[in-house]
Amino acid sequence: GLVIDGRTLAYALEPTLEDKFLSLAKRCRSVLCCRATPLQKSMVVKLVRDKLKAMTLAIGDGANDVSMIQVADVGVGISGQEGMQAVMASDFAVPRFRHLEKLLLVHGHWCYSRLANMVLYFFYKNAMFVALLFWYQFYCGFSGSSMVDQWYLIFFNLLFSSLPQLITGVLDKDVPAEVLIAVPQLYKSGQ
Repeated sequence: GLVIDGRTLAYALEPTLEDKFLSLAKRCRSVLCCRATPLQKSMVVKLVRDKLKAMTLAIGDGANDVSMIQVADVGVGISGQEGMQAVMASDFAVPRFRHLEKLLLVHGHWCYSRLANMVLYFFYKNAMFVALLFWYQFYCGFSGSSMVDQWYLIFFNLLFSSLPQLITGVLDKDVPAEVLIAVPQLYKSGQ
């Protein structure tokens, strides 16, 4: 692990040393920046995001974490005693730090699974609709006549673009939550 304080971090984030700091941080399993200013926190997140081209997650519980949460790709705010500033600036909010495991492992896995299924669903829905219109053109001799009324097209897209997402969001849980907590390696399979 690497533990670095705010003064040392100020030197490590200089343009001449940031590559060395990043290569050292990559070799560690965990990096802890203590006594860092809000600007330093956001600079560390921005350095990792830009240089490593990695998706970043920032977790904070107070007003001093807002800039770090806003710079990260995904921000999690923990409602704490310092106020609700971090929660208001974040993408996700949890009441206590202990709920972070369930947010990442359970809901993160389910979100990956649902998004992958929905991308495939939309691809096939639109492909079938275009194929139907294409085959209709053979029937009508490529005259350009419309196969269906515009209202039917609106209702078709409204129906098949809203109900499947609602049903999938509520009911689709490929693996139970207890199994996802017990076997954290399943999170990687979703990616």
